[in-house]
Amino acid sequence: MYIDGFVAAVPTANRDAYRRHAEAAAVVFKEHGALKLVECWGDDVPDGKLTSFPMAVKKQAHETVVFSWIAWPSREARDAGMKKVMADPRSKPEANPMPFDGKRLIYGGFSVLVDT
Repeated sequence: MYIDGFVAAVPTANRDAYRRHAEAAAVVFKEHGALKLVECWGDDVPDGKLTSFPMAVKKQAHETVVFSWIAWPSREARDAGMKKVMADPRSKPEANPMPFDGKRLIYGGFSVLVDT
């Protein structure tokens, strides 16, 4: 299994818009090979002194931290699937605009080390 992880700051007022955005995106990702997409809305995400999720995404007072991940069967499936997702017209900003500042999105791909 291979995981893409994401952290973002989303305007709290955009919670419903973000849910709709994520639900629409999940359909596209799953059609192109993703096993699962999970979106988590922060409700206990403390500010840190040196590092924290809020600091990492430069969260503002009117925003909430979102943590999400996409599970893929393998890195190869992710690489091929992500190309298809990015080419899919449903993924274009005109079709499914991001209700947050994508410039502060943190993301990365991860090999699974422990899965219990």
